[in-house]
Amino acid sequence: MKITVVGAGNVGAICAIVIAEKELGNEVVLLDTKQGLAEGKSLDIMQMAPLALFDTKAIGVTDDYTATADSNIVVIAAGYPRKPGMNREDLINTNAQIVKSITEKAIKYSPEAIFIVVTNPLDAMAYCALKSAGIAPNRVIGMAGLVDTARFRHFLAEELKCSAKDVQAIILGGHGDHMVPIPRYTTVNGVPVAQLISKDKLDEIIRKTRIGGGELINLMGKSAWFAPGYAAARMVEAIALDQKRYFPCSAFLSGQYGLEDIFFGVPVKLGSNGIESIMEIELNESERSLVERSANSVKETIKFLYTKKILTK
Repeated sequence: MKITVVGAGNVGAICAIVIAEKELGNEVVLLDTKQGLAEGKSLDIMQMAPLALFDTKAIGVTDDYTATADSNIVVIAAGYPRKPGMNREDLINTNAQIVKSITEKAIKYSPEAIFIVVTNPLDAMAYCALKSAGIAPNRVIGMAGLVDTARFRHFLAEELKCSAKDVQAIILGGHGDHMVPIPRYTTVNGVPVAQLISKDKLDEIIRKTRIGGGELINLMGKSAWFAPGYAAARMVEAIALDQKRYFPCSAFLSGQYGLEDIFFGVPVKLGSNGIESIMEIELNESERSLVERSANSVKETIKFLYTKKILTK
């Protein structure tokens, strides 16, 4: 198993470290355009191996896609991060060009690879990668819902003073301020969370979840990296080990939830073939209205890819 991570910044480096430490493949290739960055971080990872006791080989390269040849999984974590005052859509023009270029180069050397996209604005970048690669939709997956639900679960566990391990949640929608946490499907060891937390407090936690990424940017002056990097690695793990795990991811929809030609956050089964199925859950009128609002926001961002002629029909 060979895994490539494109982008040796904070998110890509965390992802590569987790992949190596979990020994998800024989080789993890870290690629970046900045001279020496990927080489230095991969060397640091290898010097960590005797301490963490793993045998996965980490290789760093500068913009050399021949080194990524025959990768089974490619994680795209490159692009400009959000800064204070920016929303994800502000990044679309620059990052779409980056994702398009990466995808076209990577697919040339790894035509059978499964792609995991982390770059923001996430749903539009996953769409851009799919159209640029020209492969089956099950082989392109956006990392969004996994980190969003992790934030939701953390806030709930913090309020309830319980272990986050016992909190299970579902979030639908685009990776942004219009994401849709679904309290009806959120439980603590099987007990609906609405029975444990007041509506006002639950609404506040949902609000904090929606702006969770922005809160971290305001605190640190840059995007988060520990949770997103680990979330991407968990997706790699599910695919590499054929775990058949149900994770909330951004997937290409072709009629599910009444949506078509869009990447959107939904529960999917991840295995060796990438997305092996999409779970459709029943929504009430209020939930469906929120999902439609989120979908309209994502569609507007995707439309920008064609307006700017980054993609053509």
